[in-house]
Amino acid sequence: MIHPTAIVDPGACLADDVEVGPFSVIGPDVEIGAGSRIGPHVVVKGPTRLGERTRIFQFASVGEDCQDKKYAGEPTRLVMGDDNVVREGATLHRGTIQDRGETTIGSRNLFMAYAHVGHDCVIGDDCILANQVTLAGHVTLGNFSILGGLSAVHQFCHFGEHAMAGGGSIITKDTPAYVMINGNPAQVHGLNLIGMRRRGFSNESLKALGDAYRLVYRQGLTVEQALTSIRSRYSLPETETFAASIEVSSRGIIR
Repeated sequence: MIHPTAIVDPGACLADDVEVGPFSVIGPDVEIGAGSRIGPHVVVKGPTRLGERTRIFQFASVGEDCQDKKYAGEPTRLVMGDDNVVREGATLHRGTIQDRGETTIGSRNLFMAYAHVGHDCVIGDDCILANQVTLAGHVTLGNFSILGGLSAVHQFCHFGEHAMAGGGSIITKDTPAYVMINGNPAQVHGLNLIGMRRRGFSNESLKALGDAYRLVYRQGLTVEQALTSIRSRYSLPETETFAASIEVSSRGIIR
């Protein structure tokens, strides 16, 4: 299961059925869960924990020291859930002690070729980062986020769940849940209705979210006024998620 040209440190802990391809390097303090397949020319550096059925393609670098100039070799971590796919040339870095000390990635995410996940990012479940998406440090992605190819997200930005960014988007502010954005600088272009319908959102929820969206973006209200109005009219989990994703913004939301 481990190619004779691969180097696996004695301090690494691999499940019995993990495959490691030619010329890959697995460092100390690395844990890899059952059913995982590590392709050729891959580097996994610890402390890093990869969940079950992880698939990493050639030339990817997972768990490497971050690029923050303040980083001085402290023992930080990268932790990933199950069923993640990391495609060719992607780079996923560990955290820093200036933040949580950990880059945290959920399950069932797809990191396409040459995607980059910076230090201390927190990524939910079922996200898609298309080719050459770049996340700066301290970025948070909600569940079911989709970022089109060549998109870039500024450090400390929050990207809400079920939101979608078109290819080449430059994202310097927070993105509320459920919306679609595009452009440089990115601007909001409505709700991600197709994505939500595919995921089984009810017509009631979609109508309520449409009304909530208009209160924030079309009625000329302040953010505080819009959130108060949303919560006075609706008590659905989806509208509360939308409101909460705006309320927690520290950088201001994309308009």
